Amino acid sequence: MPADMESVARRYDAIRPHLTERQRRLWLGNEARDLGKSGVRLVFDATGVAADTIRQGRDELDDPQPLAAGRSRHPGGGRKRAEVLDPELAADLNALVEPGTRGDPVNPLRWTTKSLSNLVTELETRGHQCTENVVARMLHEAGYSLQGNAKTIEGRQHLGRDAQFGYINDQVKAALAGGEPVVSVDCKKKELVGDCKNTGKEWCPAGDPVKVNVHDFPGAAGKAIPYGVYDVGANTGWVNVGLLTGLPGDSPVS
Repeated sequence: MPADMESVARRYDAIRPHLTERQRRLWLGNEARDLGKSGVRLVFDATGVAADTIRQGRDELDDPQPLAAGRSRHPGGGRKRAEVLDPELAADLNALVEPGTRGDPVNPLRWTTKSLSNLVTELETRGHQCTENVVARMLHEAGYSLQGNAKTIEGRQHLGRDAQFGYINDQVKAALAGGEPVVSVDCKKKELVGDCKNTGKEWCPAGDPVKVNVHDFPGAAGKAIPYGVYDVGANTGWVNVGLLTGLPGDSPVS
C-alpha cells in the first residue's frame, strides 16, 4: 500500500468513531480533494467507503448552502423505507397477520403469534423483498406486539386447524360488512380476591411494590370469575364478575 493510502487509512481509523455521518463524508471528501485527480480512488482503496459517498463529501465542501447544524442529509435524503419502495408490502403483511390476530377487541394494541421468519418467508413467496427487522418495525408501527401465551399445550393439533379459524374470520368480516351482529364471548381465568399475588407488573415508585400475602390460599372472599360478552359491530359490551367463596353450600353469584 502506498504511503499516502497508509496515512489516510491510519488517520481514518483513528477519527472515524468520533465523526457523525456528515462529518465523515466531509473528512473523506477533503482527503480526496487534497490527493488530486485520483484522490477518490485512493481514499476508496484506503478506507473501503463507497466512492459516491467520497464524491458527495467533496462536493459538499464547496456547497454555497451547506446543511443546517445537526443535519446529516437534506430533507428526504437517505435510503427509502421498504414500504415506500414496495407499496404493496404493507397491505400483504397486514393480510397475513390480520386473520391470526388475537387480543382484547376494544384495545388498539394487537398481538400476533406468527414468527418474523415465517412472515418473511410468506412475503417472499408473494414477490416481496424484506428482512425480519423491517417486518418487526412495520408490525410495531401498526400496533402489533409479539407475545407468547402461557398455555402452550392445547392438545393434538389438527391439520385443518388454521383453515377453521380462517373460515370463522371470513364469516365474521362478511357478517360485519352486511350489518349483522357479531358477538364475542370471553371467559377469563379465575382470580383470588384479596391480597394475593397475580401475574403481571405495574409501574410503582422504586422499592415500593404492592405488598401481598406470602401464601395464596383462598380466603373468605373466594375467587372472582370474569365473564364478558361483546358486540363487535356495535362496540357494546357487558361484563359480569361472579364470586365463588368456596364455603359449604355456596354457589357462584354475580
